[in-house]
Amino acid sequence: MSKREKFHTSVFWRWYFLGQAGWNYNKMQGLGYYYSIFPFLENQYSDYTELREMSEAEIQFFNTNAGMGPLILGVDMAVQEEKGIEAKEAAAALKTGLMGPLAGIGDTLFGVLPSTIIGSIASYMALEGNPIALLLWIIFGFIRLFLMRSFYKIGYNEGSKAITELGDRLKKITGAANILGITVIGGLIPTVVNAEFGYEFSMGEVSITLQELADQIMPGLAPALIVLLTYWLLGNKKMNSTRVTLLLIVLGILFSVLNILI
Repeated sequence: MSKREKFHTSVFWRWYFLGQAGWNYNKMQGLGYYYSIFPFLENQYSDYTELREMSEAEIQFFNTNAGMGPLILGVDMAVQEEKGIEAKEAAAALKTGLMGPLAGIGDTLFGVLPSTIIGSIASYMALEGNPIALLLWIIFGFIRLFLMRSFYKIGYNEGSKAITELGDRLKKITGAANILGITVIGGLIPTVVNAEFGYEFSMGEVSITLQELADQIMPGLAPALIVLLTYWLLGNKKMNSTRVTLLLIVLGILFSVLNILI
């Protein structure tokens, strides 16, 4: 393995395992970012004064999604490799400009969507007693690792121009994944949320349940209404997930006693 390959390998794995290990309220991921990029700085700047100057620049405030961090690391190193110490201000500006937008994309791509799609599917499979549910998150972990490694290579090989090209692709991927996530959640609602209307209307020899009427309107109407209520409550500023959960428990007991839902 060449010297260049060694520091590239070291930079990536340092970020992967310890990028957030030094997180603090002052510089957040700044220490982890500096620790990750230090092998490159050590190789790039033989002059101690330049190494110290760039180290002070790299250890400043930094905060983004961990999955997108390798892309910024790659771009940062490509710019410094091209311009040397003169890239100090440019590298700082790139980090500042990229960490916010990429954090939003990364939170969706690596946080919200996996929790929504994989979490929902795995939960349903676990309820059915399927052991494959345990493997889904492990598989996602390898996919995440592959994407992070790819982002690192793209950032380093393409430099700052990679952001524009990759940004458009990620927006399309994120948009498609959002639609997929909503579809998966919608499909799982009637199978995971078990609720039926309990009221029964009788007149003479004729009797009909409210659930039968609801099924003619829209099968799974009761679970859908519960999910809509939950979503609306979570959007209320005075509510949080704990309060919503407790409220749903109380409503569930009350509606069951009143035979509104069974």
